Amino acid sequence: MSYLMKRFKCHSPVMCKVAGSLFKVHTLKNTLGINEQQFTISRASSHLSSEKANSYNYIIVGAGSAGCVLANRLSEDPQSTVLLLEAGPKDTLLGSKRLMWKIHMPAALTYNLCDEKYNWYYHTTPQRHMDDRVMYWPRGRVWGGSSSLNAMVYIRGHAEDYNRWSRQGALGWDYEHCLPYFKKAQTHELGPDQYRGGNGPLHVSRGKTNHPLHQAFLEAAQQAGYPFTDDMNGYQQEGFGWMDMTIHQGQRWSTASAYLRPAISRPNFSVAEKTLVTKILFQGTKCIGVEYVKNGQRKKVFAIKEVILSGGAINSPQLLMLSGIGNADDLKKLGIPLVCHLPGVGQNLQDHLEVYVQQKCTKPITLYTAQKPLNMVRIGLEWLWKFTGEGATSHLESGGFVRSEPGVPHPDIQFHFLPSQVIDHGRVASTMEAYQVHVGPMRSTSVGWLKLKSSDPNDHPIIEPNYLSTERDMWEFRQCVKLTREIFAQKAFEKFRGPEVRPGNHVQSDKEIDAFIRQKADSAYHPSCTCKMGQPSDSTAVVDPQTKVIGVENLRVVDASIMPSVVTGNLNAPTIMIAEKAADIIKGLPALQEKNVPVYKPKTLETQR
Repeated sequence: MSYLMKRFKCHSPVMCKVAGSLFKVHTLKNTLGINEQQFTISRASSHLSSEKANSYNYIIVGAGSAGCVLANRLSEDPQSTVLLLEAGPKDTLLGSKRLMWKIHMPAALTYNLCDEKYNWYYHTTPQRHMDDRVMYWPRGRVWGGSSSLNAMVYIRGHAEDYNRWSRQGALGWDYEHCLPYFKKAQTHELGPDQYRGGNGPLHVSRGKTNHPLHQAFLEAAQQAGYPFTDDMNGYQQEGFGWMDMTIHQGQRWSTASAYLRPAISRPNFSVAEKTLVTKILFQGTKCIGVEYVKNGQRKKVFAIKEVILSGGAINSPQLLMLSGIGNADDLKKLGIPLVCHLPGVGQNLQDHLEVYVQQKCTKPITLYTAQKPLNMVRIGLEWLWKFTGEGATSHLESGGFVRSEPGVPHPDIQFHFLPSQVIDHGRVASTMEAYQVHVGPMRSTSVGWLKLKSSDPNDHPIIEPNYLSTERDMWEFRQCVKLTREIFAQKAFEKFRGPEVRPGNHVQSDKEIDAFIRQKADSAYHPSCTCKMGQPSDSTAVVDPQTKVIGVENLRVVDASIMPSVVTGNLNAPTIMIAEKAADIIKGLPALQEKNVPVYKPKTLETQR
């Protein structure tokens, strides 16, 4: 998710008039000896006209999960001109998704997680509580942002996440005000109900493989005493069930497909790529536009109403700080002129960590054979021909949420099940027939930060997630491993269960499990909360509940960075919801609300399940 841009798609009659007037002035000056003062006045007038032609009502920085939504919704008003800027390239080649199969084939997702062409390719500082490991953080740098790179898992989080946001100062962002925007965005293939949408741009589907290992996983979870939930995004998150996915007709359904492409033909909408926004422009504390670099040339574009940052949890705070909004002491050290002292910028960094618990499979039914070269060709050709087959799913089709211990009011551990083995973010090929669970805590108490490395926009910021810095986080991870092992030990897996591959049967004591977690846990790619939404009286808040940056005018942030705290689940669906809701706020529409929608609560908190 990101900054930035290509050739503007505006063919302005004003610009033509400006060019014409400049030509006439030049001719008169040379042939008639027009006096210098008159020429200066004409040139200034032409400059003002040119600036007006290079202006838009709204400039959106970042064509990712939030930016594409905003671009579509704000350009619905034909009187509003909208410019969307993206640092990365388009997600199609010659207008074709098939030619960009690495993005659009769901099963090919690991290719772009490891490709700098479509990816910011961030890395953290060495993590002192994780054996000084440097952690890899892929982030989308392409149309669709991280929704063009992610595993297409559609999880909204728990209702209590949004009620907590409201208590943390994000008034108007409780569950009854957020649910309608999840529904507005969505068309679920199972049809609308009290929780699901049926008429939105974002197509959501369930897996089609009916793989025996997915069936075994769900059966084993129930044998372990957990409930089955038929919709973890609906009434009951707690339990195990079939995952929703942003896949439509066998193709990744990113926000570029859902929101951006349907808006491209609108005459009031311009979209650009391969341009780096380097600075927000201000007159005093009033935001007036942005500066960008394109093909080595530095240029400016102006906003009549607002600039909206949708670069994500790393790029948005980075651009704010580069532009003089952040901690005054930090900016002074880098020689960046201060626009507004806002110490919360880049702070409150939150993410989800996860580990893979892997079991060897005794039957040749995992995806191991599908990853052989000839089979990959066969799978690829079927997808290219019909968008069907094993290439038409991310294979993360089942999962679940549980509470880590008695007394926890709603789930704080998430499971994704995969009938395959993943090594090093998919950068290393699997080595055997195996299946695995991705498992991790949802509300870690470790909080980090990010800061500028320098005043150069091309330098990645310093990312310090501060992983596993509390004993509570270590305890929850131990629980993750123990609860997963318990599920894998159930009868449903008997006919498939081989030796444990990871952590391995030699890892048993708490000390051994802790060492495994420090060595093998990785980011689940959910950075968030670095431009926290809250009340202006909160010194750590960056935006107010209307998404306006506190202390300046005409500037908003709308993306996962404004979450006050990370939600219980994957972040793509909540980020799209945030943008849908923010669009209504920006347009001045009354907030949607659905009162008294029932939400599951455990019969007792005296037991863990």
